[in-house]
Amino acid sequence: MGHKSVGIKVYTLPSTESGPHMKTARLLAVPAVLAVVVAGGVVAAANATPAAGPSAAAPQATSNYTLLTEPDQGFTPVYNFINSAKSTIDMTMYELTDTTAEDDLAAAAARGVTVRVILDQNLEKSSNTTAFNYLSKNGVDVVWANTKYAATHQKTITVDGTDSLILTANLTSQYYATTRDFGVFDTNSIDVKAIEKVFTADLTGATITPTDGDNLVWSPTDSQTQLLALINSATTSLSVENEEMGLASVTTALENAAKRGVTVHVIMTNSDNDYATEFTALTKAGVKVATYTGETPIYVHAKAIVVDYGSAAQQVFLGSENFSSASLTKNRELGLTLPTAAIITSVNSTLSSDFSGGTIWTS
Repeated sequence: MGHKSVGIKVYTLPSTESGPHMKTARLLAVPAVLAVVVAGGVVAAANATPAAGPSAAAPQATSNYTLLTEPDQGFTPVYNFINSAKSTIDMTMYELTDTTAEDDLAAAAARGVTVRVILDQNLEKSSNTTAFNYLSKNGVDVVWANTKYAATHQKTITVDGTDSLILTANLTSQYYATTRDFGVFDTNSIDVKAIEKVFTADLTGATITPTDGDNLVWSPTDSQTQLLALINSATTSLSVENEEMGLASVTTALENAAKRGVTVHVIMTNSDNDYATEFTALTKAGVKVATYTGETPIYVHAKAIVVDYGSAAQQVFLGSENFSSASLTKNRELGLTLPTAAIITSVNSTLSSDFSGGTIWTS
Protein backbone atom coordinates (compact mmCIF):
# COMPACT_ATOMS: atom_id res chain seq x y z
CA MET A 1 0.00 0.00 0.00
CA GLY A 2 1.12 3.51 -0.63
CA HIS A 3 0.27 6.52 1.47
CA LYS A 4 -2.89 8.51 2.04
CA SER A 5 -3.24 11.66 4.07
CA VAL A 6 -5.97 13.98 5.19
CA GLY A 7 -6.34 17.69 5.58
CA ILE A 8 -8.34 20.59 4.24
CA LYS A 9 -5.65 22.12 2.05
CA VAL A 10 -4.08 19.44 -0.13
CA TYR A 11 -1.92 18.81 -3.15
CA THR A 12 -2.77 15.85 -5.39
CA LEU A 13 0.01 13.56 -6.61
CA PRO A 14 -0.03 10.27 -8.55
CA SER A 15 -1.56 7.35 -6.70
CA THR A 16 0.48 5.00 -4.56
CA GLU A 17 -2.51 3.02 -3.35
CA SER A 18 -3.15 -0.66 -3.92
CA GLY A 19 -6.48 -2.41 -4.09
CA PRO A 20 -9.53 -1.41 -6.07
CA HIS A 21 -11.23 0.17 -3.05
CA MET A 22 -8.50 2.77 -2.52
CA LYS A 23 -8.62 6.33 -3.80
CA THR A 24 -6.82 7.33 -7.00
CA ALA A 25 -4.66 10.05 -5.49
CA ARG A 26 -2.34 10.57 -2.56
CA LEU A 27 -3.08 13.66 -0.52
CA LEU A 28 -0.31 15.54 1.20
CA ALA A 29 -1.67 17.30 4.26
CA VAL A 30 -0.47 20.83 4.88
CA PRO A 31 0.28 21.32 8.60
CA ALA A 32 -2.14 24.19 9.01
CA VAL A 33 -5.23 22.18 9.86
CA LEU A 34 -6.01 22.03 13.55
CA ALA A 35 -8.62 19.31 13.56
CA VAL A 36 -10.77 17.04 11.46
CA VAL A 37 -14.44 17.14 12.39
CA VAL A 38 -16.61 14.15 11.63
CA ALA A 39 -20.26 13.58 12.47
CA GLY A 40 -20.31 16.69 14.60
CA GLY A 41 -17.35 15.81 16.81
CA VAL A 42 -13.59 16.33 16.80
CA VAL A 43 -12.10 12.89 16.20
CA ALA A 44 -8.42 13.53 15.51
CA ALA A 45 -6.18 16.51 16.10
CA ALA A 46 -3.87 17.24 13.18
CA ASN A 47 -0.12 17.19 13.73
CA ALA A 48 -0.31 15.14 16.91
CA THR A 49 3.23 14.30 18.05
CA PRO A 50 4.09 10.70 18.90
CA ALA A 51 5.81 10.03 22.17
CA ALA A 52 9.54 9.49 21.99
CA GLY A 53 10.26 6.17 20.34
CA PRO A 54 13.28 3.90 20.51
CA SER A 55 16.61 5.57 19.86
CA ALA A 56 17.87 5.62 16.29
CA ALA A 57 20.68 3.20 17.04
CA ALA A 58 21.91 0.54 14.66
CA PRO A 59 19.37 -2.13 13.67
CA GLN A 60 18.86 -4.59 16.50
CA ALA A 61 20.24 -8.06 15.80
CA THR A 62 19.17 -11.21 17.57
CA SER A 63 19.93 -14.75 16.42
CA ASN A 64 18.84 -15.04 12.77
CA TYR A 65 16.82 -11.83 12.78
CA THR A 66 17.67 -8.13 12.79
CA LEU A 67 14.97 -5.50 13.25
CA LEU A 68 14.91 -2.26 11.30
CA THR A 69 12.61 0.53 12.55
CA GLU A 70 11.69 3.48 10.34
CA PRO A 71 11.96 6.41 10.22
CA ASP A 72 14.21 6.11 13.31
CA GLN A 73 17.08 4.27 11.65
CA GLY A 74 16.95 5.51 8.07
CA PHE A 75 17.53 3.44 4.94
CA THR A 76 21.33 3.28 4.98
CA PRO A 77 21.11 -0.30 6.34
CA VAL A 78 19.05 -1.20 3.25
CA TYR A 79 21.60 0.35 0.90
CA ASN A 80 24.42 -1.39 2.78
CA PHE A 81 22.58 -4.67 2.43
CA ILE A 82 22.29 -4.25 -1.35
CA ASN A 83 25.93 -3.22 -1.58
CA SER A 84 27.05 -6.27 0.40
CA ALA A 85 26.04 -8.64 -2.40
CA LYS A 86 28.83 -10.75 -3.86
CA SER A 87 26.92 -12.99 -6.27
CA THR A 88 23.15 -12.33 -6.46
CA ILE A 89 20.40 -9.88 -5.56
CA ASP A 90 16.74 -10.86 -5.94
CA MET A 91 14.19 -8.12 -5.24
CA THR A 92 10.39 -8.06 -5.32
CA MET A 93 9.12 -4.52 -4.82
CA TYR A 94 5.67 -2.99 -5.05
CA GLU A 95 6.97 0.52 -5.63
CA LEU A 96 10.52 1.67 -6.46
CA THR A 97 11.29 5.39 -6.75
CA ASP A 98 14.44 5.54 -4.59
CA THR A 99 17.25 6.54 -6.97
CA THR A 100 19.94 5.62 -4.43
CA ALA A 101 18.64 2.06 -4.31
CA GLU A 102 18.37 2.02 -8.11
CA ASP A 103 21.97 3.20 -8.45
CA ASP A 104 23.13 0.58 -5.94
CA LEU A 105 21.38 -2.17 -7.94
CA ALA A 106 22.96 -0.93 -11.17
CA ALA A 107 26.38 -0.72 -9.52
CA ALA A 108 26.03 -4.28 -8.26
CA ALA A 109 25.21 -5.47 -11.77
CA ALA A 110 28.22 -3.55 -13.10
CA ARG A 111 30.56 -5.36 -10.71
CA GLY A 112 29.26 -8.75 -11.84
CA VAL A 113 26.45 -9.47 -9.40
CA THR A 114 23.40 -11.13 -10.96
CA VAL A 115 20.60 -8.70 -10.14
CA ARG A 116 16.96 -9.68 -10.72
CA VAL A 117 14.03 -7.43 -9.89
CA ILE A 118 10.24 -7.89 -10.01
CA LEU A 119 8.17 -4.68 -10.01
CA ASP A 120 4.40 -4.35 -9.71
CA GLN A 121 2.59 -3.30 -12.85
CA ASN A 122 -1.09 -3.77 -11.98
CA LEU A 123 -1.28 -0.71 -9.72
CA GLU A 124 2.15 0.93 -9.79
CA LYS A 125 3.39 0.65 -13.38
CA SER A 126 3.41 4.42 -13.85
CA SER A 127 5.42 4.95 -10.65
CA ASN A 128 7.80 2.09 -11.45
CA THR A 129 8.44 2.75 -15.15
CA THR A 130 11.37 5.13 -14.61
CA ALA A 131 13.12 2.60 -12.38
CA PHE A 132 12.24 -0.25 -14.75
CA ASN A 133 13.79 1.54 -17.71
CA TYR A 134 16.88 2.63 -15.78
CA LEU A 135 17.56 -0.84 -14.42
CA SER A 136 16.96 -2.45 -17.81
CA LYS A 137 19.60 -0.18 -19.35
CA ASN A 138 22.10 -0.94 -16.59
CA GLY A 139 22.43 -4.70 -16.60
CA VAL A 140 19.58 -5.63 -14.28
CA ASP A 141 17.17 -8.42 -15.21
CA VAL A 142 13.97 -6.52 -14.36
CA VAL A 143 10.50 -7.85 -15.15
CA TRP A 144 6.93 -6.74 -14.58
CA ALA A 145 5.08 -8.80 -11.98
CA ASN A 146 2.54 -11.42 -12.93
CA THR A 147 -0.85 -9.85 -13.62
CA LYS A 148 -2.68 -12.82 -12.08
CA TYR A 149 -2.27 -11.03 -8.72
CA ALA A 150 -4.37 -7.96 -7.99
CA ALA A 151 -1.04 -6.40 -7.03
CA THR A 152 2.44 -7.62 -6.22
CA HIS A 153 2.64 -5.76 -2.93
CA GLN A 154 5.55 -7.77 -1.50
CA LYS A 155 8.70 -5.83 -0.46
CA THR A 156 11.62 -8.24 -0.17
CA ILE A 157 15.34 -8.23 -1.03
CA THR A 158 17.49 -11.37 -0.92
CA VAL A 159 21.29 -11.18 -1.15
CA ASP A 160 23.56 -14.07 -2.19
CA GLY A 161 20.76 -16.58 -1.61
CA THR A 162 21.46 -16.53 2.13
CA ASP A 163 20.00 -13.33 3.61
CA SER A 164 16.58 -11.79 3.06
CA LEU A 165 15.15 -8.43 4.08
CA ILE A 166 11.37 -8.48 4.54
CA LEU A 167 9.96 -4.95 4.63
CA THR A 168 6.67 -3.27 5.43
CA ALA A 169 8.08 -0.31 3.45
CA ASN A 170 8.34 0.38 -0.24
CA LEU A 171 11.55 1.85 -1.65
CA THR A 172 10.00 5.29 -1.97
CA SER A 173 12.47 7.81 -0.57
CA GLN A 174 10.03 10.72 -0.77
CA TYR A 175 8.18 9.21 2.21
CA TYR A 176 11.02 7.92 4.38
CA ALA A 177 11.32 10.84 6.80
CA THR A 178 7.76 10.70 8.17
CA THR A 179 6.60 7.13 7.65
CA ARG A 180 6.36 4.41 10.30
CA ASP A 181 7.65 1.15 8.85
CA PHE A 182 9.64 -1.90 9.86
CA GLY A 183 11.94 -4.45 8.29
CA VAL A 184 13.46 -7.75 9.36
CA PHE A 185 16.77 -9.07 8.07
CA ASP A 186 16.28 -12.84 8.07
CA THR A 187 19.21 -15.26 7.80
CA ASN A 188 17.18 -18.36 8.64
CA SER A 189 18.10 -20.65 5.75
CA ILE A 190 14.70 -22.36 5.71
CA ASP A 191 12.94 -19.01 5.35
CA VAL A 192 15.37 -17.73 2.73
CA LYS A 193 15.12 -20.88 0.60
CA ALA A 194 11.32 -20.59 0.64
CA ILE A 195 11.51 -16.92 -0.37
CA GLU A 196 13.91 -17.70 -3.20
CA LYS A 197 11.74 -20.53 -4.48
CA VAL A 198 8.76 -18.19 -4.75
CA PHE A 199 10.88 -15.45 -6.31
CA THR A 200 12.11 -17.81 -9.04
CA ALA A 201 8.56 -18.85 -9.86
CA ASP A 202 7.22 -15.28 -9.81
CA LEU A 203 10.08 -14.10 -12.04
CA THR A 204 8.87 -16.36 -14.84
CA GLY A 205 5.15 -16.37 -14.02
CA ALA A 206 5.17 -20.02 -12.99
CA THR A 207 2.47 -21.38 -10.71
CA ILE A 208 3.59 -22.05 -7.15
CA THR A 209 2.09 -22.66 -3.72
CA PRO A 210 4.54 -21.01 -1.30
CA THR A 211 5.84 -22.83 1.73
CA ASP A 212 6.06 -20.95 5.00
CA GLY A 213 9.62 -21.87 6.00
CA ASP A 214 9.94 -21.41 9.75
CA ASN A 215 8.16 -18.08 10.05
CA LEU A 216 6.69 -16.83 6.77
CA VAL A 217 3.19 -15.52 6.05
CA TRP A 218 2.26 -15.48 2.36
CA SER A 219 -0.56 -13.98 0.36
CA PRO A 220 -2.67 -15.05 -1.34
CA THR A 221 -2.21 -18.49 0.21
CA ASP A 222 -2.46 -18.48 4.02
CA SER A 223 -2.08 -14.92 5.32
CA GLN A 224 -5.73 -14.47 6.27
CA THR A 225 -5.77 -17.76 8.16
CA GLN A 226 -2.49 -17.04 9.92
CA LEU A 227 -3.29 -13.46 10.92
CA LEU A 228 -6.76 -14.29 12.20
CA ALA A 229 -5.30 -17.18 14.21
CA LEU A 230 -2.68 -14.83 15.63
CA ILE A 231 -5.30 -12.27 16.72
CA ASN A 232 -7.57 -15.00 18.07
CA SER A 233 -4.71 -16.44 20.13
CA ALA A 234 -4.35 -13.29 22.25
CA THR A 235 -5.19 -13.72 25.93
CA THR A 236 -3.82 -10.52 27.51
CA SER A 237 -2.91 -7.85 24.94
CA LEU A 238 -2.88 -6.91 21.27
CA SER A 239 -1.12 -3.91 19.74
CA VAL A 240 -1.79 -3.34 16.05
CA GLU A 241 -0.56 -0.92 13.40
CA ASN A 242 -1.90 -1.14 9.86
CA GLU A 243 -2.70 1.12 6.95
CA GLU A 244 -6.09 -0.43 6.23
CA MET A 245 -8.97 -1.84 8.26
CA GLY A 246 -11.32 -2.92 5.50
CA LEU A 247 -11.66 -6.67 6.04
CA ALA A 248 -14.64 -7.46 8.26
CA SER A 249 -13.19 -10.71 9.59
CA VAL A 250 -10.17 -8.87 11.02
CA THR A 251 -12.29 -6.12 12.57
CA THR A 252 -14.55 -8.75 14.14
CA ALA A 253 -11.57 -10.68 15.49
CA LEU A 254 -10.21 -7.51 17.16
CA GLU A 255 -13.66 -6.73 18.59
CA ASN A 256 -13.99 -10.26 19.93
CA ALA A 257 -10.55 -10.05 21.54
CA ALA A 258 -11.57 -6.91 23.43
CA LYS A 259 -14.87 -8.49 24.47
CA ARG A 260 -13.05 -11.46 26.03
CA GLY A 261 -10.91 -9.12 28.12
CA VAL A 262 -7.82 -8.61 25.95
CA THR A 263 -6.36 -5.07 26.01
CA VAL A 264 -6.47 -4.08 22.32
CA HIS A 265 -4.73 -1.00 20.93
CA VAL A 266 -5.02 -0.05 17.24
CA ILE A 267 -2.87 2.70 15.74
CA MET A 268 -3.69 4.04 12.26
CA THR A 269 -3.63 7.12 10.09
CA ASN A 270 -7.18 8.40 9.75
CA SER A 271 -7.27 8.77 5.96
CA ASP A 272 -10.32 10.76 4.86
CA ASN A 273 -12.37 8.85 7.47
CA ASP A 274 -12.25 5.76 5.28
CA TYR A 275 -12.53 3.56 8.36
CA ALA A 276 -14.78 5.65 10.60
CA THR A 277 -17.37 2.85 10.71
CA GLU A 278 -14.74 0.29 11.69
CA PHE A 279 -13.16 2.62 14.27
CA THR A 280 -16.53 3.24 15.88
CA ALA A 281 -17.37 -0.46 16.00
CA LEU A 282 -13.98 -1.28 17.49
CA THR A 283 -14.36 1.44 20.10
CA LYS A 284 -17.82 0.21 21.12
CA ALA A 285 -16.34 -3.27 21.62
CA GLY A 286 -13.70 -1.90 23.97
CA VAL A 287 -10.77 -1.42 21.57
CA LYS A 288 -8.70 1.74 22.03
CA VAL A 289 -8.04 3.33 18.63
CA ALA A 290 -5.39 6.05 18.27
CA THR A 291 -5.25 7.99 15.01
CA TYR A 292 -2.97 10.35 13.14
CA THR A 293 -4.20 12.74 10.49
CA GLY A 294 -1.50 13.07 7.84
CA GLU A 295 2.12 12.76 6.84
CA THR A 296 3.38 14.73 9.82
CA PRO A 297 4.53 13.94 12.39
CA ILE A 298 4.09 10.36 11.21
CA TYR A 299 2.18 8.32 8.65
CA VAL A 300 1.30 4.80 9.78
CA HIS A 301 2.26 2.54 6.90
CA ALA A 302 3.56 -0.33 9.03
CA LYS A 303 1.74 -3.64 9.20
CA ALA A 304 2.53 -4.93 12.68
CA ILE A 305 0.88 -7.01 15.40
CA VAL A 306 2.26 -7.67 18.88
CA VAL A 307 0.42 -10.41 20.79
CA ASP A 308 0.53 -10.98 24.57
CA TYR A 309 3.61 -8.83 25.17
CA GLY A 310 5.62 -9.95 28.18
CA SER A 311 4.13 -13.44 28.35
CA ALA A 312 5.62 -16.78 27.40
CA ALA A 313 3.30 -16.82 24.37
CA GLN A 314 4.29 -13.38 22.98
CA GLN A 315 4.63 -13.03 19.21
CA VAL A 316 5.13 -10.30 16.63
CA PHE A 317 3.98 -10.11 13.01
CA LEU A 318 5.65 -7.76 10.50
CA GLY A 319 5.11 -7.75 6.75
CA SER A 320 3.48 -6.24 3.70
CA GLU A 321 -0.07 -7.47 4.42
CA ASN A 322 -2.77 -4.88 5.04
CA PHE A 323 -6.11 -5.75 6.64
CA SER A 324 -7.97 -5.76 3.32
CA SER A 325 -9.54 -8.48 1.21
CA ALA A 326 -7.23 -7.67 -1.71
CA SER A 327 -4.12 -7.85 0.44
CA LEU A 328 -4.98 -11.11 2.16
CA THR A 329 -6.66 -12.99 -0.69
CA LYS A 330 -5.61 -11.52 -4.06
CA ASN A 331 -2.17 -9.91 -3.82
CA ARG A 332 1.31 -11.36 -3.68
CA GLU A 333 2.45 -10.41 -0.17
CA LEU A 334 5.01 -11.58 2.37
CA GLY A 335 5.40 -11.18 6.11
CA LEU A 336 6.69 -13.19 9.03
CA THR A 337 5.72 -14.04 12.61
CA LEU A 338 8.41 -14.31 15.28
CA PRO A 339 8.59 -15.20 18.99
CA THR A 340 11.93 -13.37 19.33
CA ALA A 341 11.85 -11.46 22.64
CA ALA A 342 14.22 -8.60 21.80
CA ILE A 343 12.43 -7.79 18.55
CA ILE A 344 9.02 -8.03 20.22
CA THR A 345 10.16 -5.66 22.95
CA SER A 346 11.43 -3.11 20.44
CA VAL A 347 8.34 -3.25 18.22
CA ASN A 348 6.07 -3.08 21.26
CA SER A 349 7.93 0.02 22.48
CA THR A 350 7.47 1.71 19.10
CA LEU A 351 3.77 0.86 18.95
CA SER A 352 3.29 2.09 22.51
CA SER A 353 4.94 5.40 21.59
CA ASP A 354 2.80 5.74 18.49
CA PHE A 355 -0.35 4.97 20.47
CA SER A 356 0.54 7.59 23.07
CA GLY A 357 1.21 10.18 20.36
CA GLY A 358 -2.07 9.67 18.54
CA THR A 359 -5.55 11.00 19.24
CA ILE A 360 -8.00 8.55 20.78
CA TRP A 361 -11.01 7.92 18.54
CA THR A 362 -14.35 8.78 20.08
CA SER A 363 -17.63 7.99 18.35
